[in-house]
Amino acid sequence: MKIIDMLRQEKPSLSFEVFPPKAADKYDSVEAAAAEIAKLKPSFMSITYGAGGGTSQYTVDIASTIQNTYHVNALAHLTCVNSTREHIGLVLDDLRENEVENILALRGDLNPNVPPQTDYRYACDLIREIERYGGFDIAAACYPEVHPEARDLEEDIQHLKEKVDAGATHLISQLFFDNNDFYSFLYRVRQAGITVPVEAGIMPVTNRKQIERMVSLCGASLPKKFVRIMHRYGDDPAAMQ
Repeated sequence: MKIIDMLRQEKPSLSFEVFPPKAADKYDSVEAAAAEIAKLKPSFMSITYGAGGGTSQYTVDIASTIQNTYHVNALAHLTCVNSTREHIGLVLDDLRENEVENILALRGDLNPNVPPQTDYRYACDLIREIERYGGFDIAAACYPEVHPEARDLEEDIQHLKEKVDAGATHLISQLFFDNNDFYSFLYRVRQAGITVPVEAGIMPVTNRKQIERMVSLCGASLPKKFVRIMHRYGDDPAAMQ
């Protein structure tokens, strides 16, 4: 099922994200964890692509298992900054053959140690490519607190509109910890004429260092009350939970 068709039903939905392993000897444990999550029958499960597309085959394999073995909608992440047009075509062929019809199209993080490829510059370029290929429902990313590389929110929303105009049917937000940031963002994108569904990205807090690292990478902010809680309980996992 294409995720946009599910979202149009306007029922509450919940998804989970799976991180493919970086090494082959970890694959079975990740797949086992994905199987347990699938038993909860979420609306869909998304599978990340790894820095530089390093886990691309694992992404396809896990997405296929979720879709075809556990019968849960799979949303495969696909990044393009370090990919050639030929490689993207092969991944799309592979996803189609495995009956995975939902893709989260992303530029991907720039790695200063890896020169980017030149076939794609932005996520909207990848979205257009997938749209031309046909047959996929395309999601895109959005940043309630502004993309770290954007000058301001207005510029960021303009780029977001380009993604939607290119073919993205719904948006998944970067993590945030203050609901007001998300509500304010929703108001601004609706004012800009972006009417597609926007899903809230939520990161469960179980590890202080993990959250601090994620926040530093994506530019999200932590409310003062939340920072106090982390400082008080962050070194005690049971108390933190």
